[in-house]
Amino acid sequence: MSIEKFMQGAVTGWMEAYGEHSDIVMSTRIRLARNLTGYRFPIAFTEEQAMEVDRQVAAVLLDADESNYAYTKMADLPLLERQILVEKHLISPQLADPDRHGAVILSEDETISVMVNEEDHIRIQCIRPGLQLEAAYRQADFVDDYLEKELPYAFDEDFGYLTSCPSNTGTGMRASVMMHLPALTITKQIDRIIPAISRLGMIVRGSYGEGSEAPGNVYQISNQMTLGKTEQEILEDLGNITSRLIAHERKSRELLLAKSRLSLENRLFRSLGTVSFARLLPSGEAAKCLSDVRLGIDLGIIQNVDMSILNELMIFMQPGFLQQYAGAELGQEERDVFRAKLFRERLAIEKTPASQEQETEE
Repeated sequence: MSIEKFMQGAVTGWMEAYGEHSDIVMSTRIRLARNLTGYRFPIAFTEEQAMEVDRQVAAVLLDADESNYAYTKMADLPLLERQILVEKHLISPQLADPDRHGAVILSEDETISVMVNEEDHIRIQCIRPGLQLEAAYRQADFVDDYLEKELPYAFDEDFGYLTSCPSNTGTGMRASVMMHLPALTITKQIDRIIPAISRLGMIVRGSYGEGSEAPGNVYQISNQMTLGKTEQEILEDLGNITSRLIAHERKSRELLLAKSRLSLENRLFRSLGTVSFARLLPSGEAAKCLSDVRLGIDLGIIQNVDMSILNELMIFMQPGFLQQYAGAELGQEERDVFRAKLFRERLAIEKTPASQEQETEE
């Protein structure tokens, strides 16, 4: 299977609008950090060690019967293609650095991503749509067990799985949910909720992980520590906090409708108008407007707009995908112009040249 397949479509499996509470929980991710015994951690290993780790991991997954995985080295990919994989959440921004001697092994349906030589030798990632903590864990654990049968994992009876960062030592598991929380953001309740979540041992980040912002009111909530807790305890804790956030978000949406319906409708339809007719559309404004339109659809205020198109535009609006779609490198203003044009076309406000030709022929 060729890596080109993963560059073509914007909507990956985790962006499909199904799964429990999919109107608020956009996706669930499980990530397992593992290292091989006898090798230094990636922060200090040699190029020869990196190549040997790469060879061993790839051999196990790619030589399996009926393997549905695609393998590629980061150094073999142009910058634009690495950026697209980051934008689709299939690799981390850290792995995109070609100097790390990294590689990625992707399943055909894009739910499994095995990153090699990132912060740890192996990072197994499973992403599923909606709230599916148990299902995502089982899928990641299956891949982990398969690798562990063939590879010598670095494991200590007292400390658990040994990892490059001490905060990952133990289960080596980070469980996270990506949540769309527009009502909590609009009402500014999110400002007091984030510190409360942190006190409960969880961390709140932007949609692209550590150091990223939360454009479009999309937040990633994950466990902070992995040592001293079992996998099931981590899943249970995150599930409980997620359930509370869902309840708070739903309550906030109800209050906005009850107390400020006209103002809310005005905001949502203005955003729909912006993404439908704008000639210049910066990424920050595009993310905010998409969040508003998504909220309008969830509340039944905005109709006849396909949620799958919004999911597609969330990815297509990113710099890497925009430039691939345009077939050229674009400066910032050029991206803003092209982004606006793409939004108008996908929301069917303006007909594309192809559709105009079809009408002429008819």
